[in-house]
Parts: sequence; structure tokens; C-alpha cells
Amino acid sequence: MYAEERQQAIANEVRQRGRVSVADLADRFDVTGETVRRDLAILQRAGSLMRVHGGAVRLDVAAVVDEPDLPAREAARQAEKAAIGAAAQRFLPPTGGSVLFDAGSTTFQAAIAVSGDARLQLVTNSVPIASSLTGLSRSTVLLVGGRLRPKTQAVVGADAVQALGRLHVSVGFIGTNGLTSDYGLSTPDSDEAATKRAMIAACDQVVVLADSSKMNRQELVGFAAVEDVDVLITDTGIDPAFASALTAHDIEVVIA
Repeated sequence: MYAEERQQAIANEVRQRGRVSVADLADRFDVTGETVRRDLAILQRAGSLMRVHGGAVRLDVAAVVDEPDLPAREAARQAEKAAIGAAAQRFLPPTGGSVLFDAGSTTFQAAIAVSGDARLQLVTNSVPIASSLTGLSRSTVLLVGGRLRPKTQAVVGADAVQALGRLHVSVGFIGTNGLTSDYGLSTPDSDEAATKRAMIAACDQVVVLADSSKMNRQELVGFAAVEDVDVLITDTGIDPAFASALTAHDIEVVIA
């Protein structure tokens, strides 16, 4: 097979599957990984795909450069996020347990759905979520300290990571900008990624709250493997084949 034919076949596969890996392509076309990486570089320059760690993705799957701010996120897919937040309530721990709410518009919906009668220890790195939780008079609220990131109203950075390292939480509701079966969970910002990584390490059970637009999408910085996730709560828009792939990784997929 000529190089041009191989590159066309690779471009077609990316269009159909959304993503490809260097290792799989090398096996399929019986060439070296270095040859595949050269092919991907040529296809990226032609605007056919975007190279990522270990392979390439379709352009609509690739990370967006302009990360939306919190108001824009809150305005998007409101019904789906509210349903996800409501479905998350069955994963709350018993009275006296602890819950961590990651910053985000979907995790915010889970926070505001908590019953006023709940008696829980609530932890968050989100200023809006902390404010909403103060109405739960029978629960205690801990706002993680650190640098405030204005775009997401999330507390991030070394101080936040250090504070999270001292915690042991029953359940964590974690948000993500992207989730793939190969690359795992990802987000555009390295400080947010480090903070999310520390959150996951602090939780006994990790429940990811993400609408279907985040599925099969890869952002710049990975912060967890799919093996780190116990439950995914999403909406009916998820591709059934992708849901099955996650189930094969022992993730409980809940459709809200």
C-alpha cells in the first residue's frame, strides 16, 4: 500500500470511529509506530484530524481552545443536567456520611437537589456550590481553600490539592469535560486536572456526572482512567456502544 493510500484509509477511519491509536494503526497497516506518527502529522497539517497523546481524534471530538465559562455551561443542556443531578441522589451516603462535590454546572445540580433534611458532611471546591449548600442547616459544609479560578469559580492549585490529600470522603460527585474509554477523564486546564485527581484519590466511591456531549470527547489534560470510576450518570444521548464499552470496564452506567 502506498503512503497516500494508507493516509486516506487512516483519515476515513478517524471520520468513522472518532479516534484511532498509533498502536492499532501500526498493527493494521503492518508499519512502524514512527511511520504512523508521520502519517498523522501529514493528516493534521491537511486539516483531517488532530493528533493527541497516543493517536489522533476527529476534529469535532478534539478539545476546544476557548473553554466556556460557568454561565455558558449553566445555560447549556439544562434539562439533562437537572435530571442527572436528581439521579445522583440515590448515591448519597447514609446519615453522617461525607460527600464531595466537584466544581461544575452538572455537579451543581446534584448539590441543589440534596434534601434539606440531609445530615451529611459536605465538601466542595466550588464557590457557587458551597453557597447553595449553606441552606442545609443539618449538614456541615467545608469549602476547600486555594486559588480561585474565575472562569469556573473553582478553587484549584497546590493548596487545594494539599487540603484534599488530608480528606477521606465517602462519595465524590466528579465532573469532566471529556470521557473516552481509552484516555479516561480529561479537562482543558492543568490546575483543574490536578485538583480533580486529588478529589478522586480522596473518595471511596467515584460517581461521574456528565451529560452525553462529554462522551467520546478528549480534552487537553487527563486526570483519571476509566478504572478510577465506579458510576457514570449521564443522559439518553449516550451512544449505546460507548455505554457498553464503559460497562465492560466495570462502570455502572446510569441513564437519567
